[in-house]
Amino acid sequence: MIKKLFLLSILLLAGCMGIPQGVTVVDDFSLDRFLGTWYEVARIDNSFEKNLGQVSASYKLAEDGSVTVLNKGYDAQKRELQTIEGRGVFVGDIHKGALKVSFFGPFYASYNVIALDKSGYRWAMVCGRDKAFFWILSREPQMDPQLLKELVFRAKSLGFDTEHLHYLYKKQP
Repeated sequence: MIKKLFLLSILLLAGCMGIPQGVTVVDDFSLDRFLGTWYEVARIDNSFEKNLGQVSASYKLAEDGSVTVLNKGYDAQKRELQTIEGRGVFVGDIHKGALKVSFFGPFYASYNVIALDKSGYRWAMVCGRDKAFFWILSREPQMDPQLLKELVFRAKSLGFDTEHLHYLYKKQP
């Protein structure tokens, strides 16, 4: 029985990792430049962010070389700020935008940086293990509407369901 539970745990963990077919992570990724605060401008809604607006994520380098992640979002129904802290580590090459993040002990999920403003690190597109998990991030809560429109088009061309994007700070482009 213990062997079956262990095997099930491994299968569940493996199911949380990876990158969607037809999508690649960015090369020449610089963690130092990525650190700091990012704001969610748009996302495909998911259960763990249900009812959250004004969502931000702050990334700091930890002493052990991992990344401390502090997510914040305002729950309008509960009228309170929700926060959760996690830990991120690279999956393989540190110059590629493939990380795994955990908010619950040993359970990790994919955090794939799939597009990035490499000149200024002002915006990023991130996805999880499949196309149900997708975010457009910005260093500012507001994003230029034309840029947002271009990123949404890019996401659609990669197969993400942009019809179900939830816009956090600005209306749909």
